[in-house]
Amino acid sequence: MNFKQAFKMAMKSITASKMRTFLTMLGIIIGVCAVIVLVSVVQGSTGSITESIESLGANSITVSFTGRNSTKSVSYDEMKTFMEENSEYVSYVVPSMSGYGTVKYHSTNLSGSVTGTTPDYLTVKNRDVSNGRFITDIDVERRRKVAVIGSYNAQELFGFEDPIDKQIKINNELFTVVGVLEAISNSQESSEDNVIIIPYSSGRMVFKTNKIRSYTVWAATAELVDAASERLEKFLYSKFQDEDEYNVVSVASMMDVLDDITGMMSLLTAGIAGISLVVGGIGIMNIMLVSVTERTREIGIRKAIGAKRSSIMAQFLIEAAVVSCMGGLAGIFLSIIGTAILGNAMGINAFPSIFVMFGAFLFSAVIGIFFGWAPANKAAKLNPIEALRAD
Repeated sequence: MNFKQAFKMAMKSITASKMRTFLTMLGIIIGVCAVIVLVSVVQGSTGSITESIESLGANSITVSFTGRNSTKSVSYDEMKTFMEENSEYVSYVVPSMSGYGTVKYHSTNLSGSVTGTTPDYLTVKNRDVSNGRFITDIDVERRRKVAVIGSYNAQELFGFEDPIDKQIKINNELFTVVGVLEAISNSQESSEDNVIIIPYSSGRMVFKTNKIRSYTVWAATAELVDAASERLEKFLYSKFQDEDEYNVVSVASMMDVLDDITGMMSLLTAGIAGISLVVGGIGIMNIMLVSVTERTREIGIRKAIGAKRSSIMAQFLIEAAVVSCMGGLAGIFLSIIGTAILGNAMGINAFPSIFVMFGAFLFSAVIGIFFGWAPANKAAKLNPIEALRAD
């Protein structure tokens, strides 16, 4: 019996009991769908996080101070001196005094991120102003109470009104709006469009402190990031004499850590979802064993008229493989829908890759053949005389 005949007989057996076939495939469908959806969501989340990190810039080095109760600090003047002494390695040093604040215009109140910084913020954050101007060195030097607001803040506070030269209250301190940042996240509330930028020198009135808790140091080139980080750590250690007082993290190091974490997450989620595929394979084996028992007499007749052992085995293996592959295809179809729904719900761009879908389908086919081997072998080994006696 050739493959075509074996395939036709397998399909005839499958279609003869549609409900049982569907229930047999259910484990494979769920397993394939779970593998693809989970891996795709992890990859989509990774892509979103990667974009956020890359937006910081390949040259970016973040310095944060962890000892909040410590009296030690590094002033902006000291950091500028460090930059000047290492000008071949460092191009910019941008301070950041940040926190959440309440912004009020007339009767409208908003909560959002407030950041005290310098004019170089636009360069290192790769932002631009869509209306008005950004804060200037004169604003910083004279501690002017001016603010540049995000597109979300402009939309919610002012609507169609021009916000330039209007006065807002930030934590009950009066500031004049001088500019609006260009939107980068569709002006959503939980995004970088919900931000208020003020001169860091005016930040003490908003945050009630003179301490700058973090800096963004911009290396001269991407190749000099490691060298700049090393010099920065030496400088900070000379100031603090304690490595626990500060953290120096570059974008490159964050990307390396992210790659390691997401790789482990992908393997873990695929492994967990793969368990359901194994369970589905066990279901195929159980149903196929029942099928062999039910068709014992049919197998005996085929052997009696000359069917070879290999033909009997091929028929049942093909039947198991077809059931598994059909389940795999159904699982792929459902995973595309499931990934789109879950991705939209989580606000990430998630779509299953061809590689993941092909891998899941191939694994489902292997599962079907592996767990179909025992029933097929049992059918092939049946004694024709004893099989013919079966009811």
